[in-house]
Amino acid sequence: MTALSGRKALITGANRGIGRGVALAFAEAGADVAVNYPEAGAREEAMAVAQEITKRGRRGIAVEGDVSDEAAVAAMVAEVTDTFGGIDILVNNAGIATSAPVEDMPAEMWDRVMAVHLRGTFLCTRAVLPAMYARNFGAIINTASQLAYKGAPGFSHYTAAKGAILSFTRSLALEIGKREIWANCVAPGATMTPMLEDVPADMLEAIRQSIPRGKLAEIDEIVPAYLFLASEQARHFRGQCLSPNGGDVFL
Repeated sequence: MTALSGRKALITGANRGIGRGVALAFAEAGADVAVNYPEAGAREEAMAVAQEITKRGRRGIAVEGDVSDEAAVAAMVAEVTDTFGGIDILVNNAGIATSAPVEDMPAEMWDRVMAVHLRGTFLCTRAVLPAMYARNFGAIINTASQLAYKGAPGFSHYTAAKGAILSFTRSLALEIGKREIWANCVAPGATMTPMLEDVPADMLEAIRQSIPRGKLAEIDEIVPAYLFLASEQARHFRGQCLSPNGGDVFL
C-alpha cells in the first residue's frame, strides 16, 4: 500500500530524526528524494542521508535552505525541480524546539519557532502548489504534533505553531478541492530523536509514564503514517491528521 515507484519527493529537515527516517523509507518504496537541511553545519548529515538513498537504487540529493526564508525556499524548490523534473510529494518536516514559560519567553524565541514551523510550512507549500496544480497531482504532508491537541508547559510557541499547521492543512485541503492533490498531517507523539537529546532523564521518564503504551516511539514506528499519506492509497484522505502517539491523545 505504500509503493512510491517513480515519485519525486522533497522532505524538509531530512538530515536527521523523523525526516531522515521518512527519506530512507520513501527511497525504499521507490521514490527519488531531496534531503533538505537548514544550514552548512548540517550538510554532512544530509549528504550521508542522500548517499543512503543512492545505495537503495534511487536518486538522492542534499539541498540547503532555511525554510523560513522566502528566497531560500524558492531556490530550493527550483533546484529540486530542475534535478528531478518535478516534485510529486512535499513533506514539511523542518522544526526546532526551545523552551521557556510564557512570562519569560523572549519575542525572538517565539518568532523563530513560528518562522521555522509555520512560515516554513506555508512557504514550501506555496512554492510547490503551482506545478502540482498544473499537473493535477501531488501529496503534501505537514508535520504537526500531538502537543497541538494537549498543550505542554514551557512550549506555548511550539504547540501554537503545530496547532496552526493543523488549521492551515484543513484550509489548504478545502482550497485544493476536487484536484488530485491530497494534503494531510502527521502528528507524532514523543519520539526518540536527536531533538530529545537535551531533555533531562527524569522528564523523559515522566513523559514515558504518561503514554498508555508505556514507551516513547522509535522513528520507524512513526514513518508508516508518512508512507501511507504519500501513497495513492491516501487519495481520499483530505485535511486529515494521523497521530501515532501510543495512546497519548485520542483524535
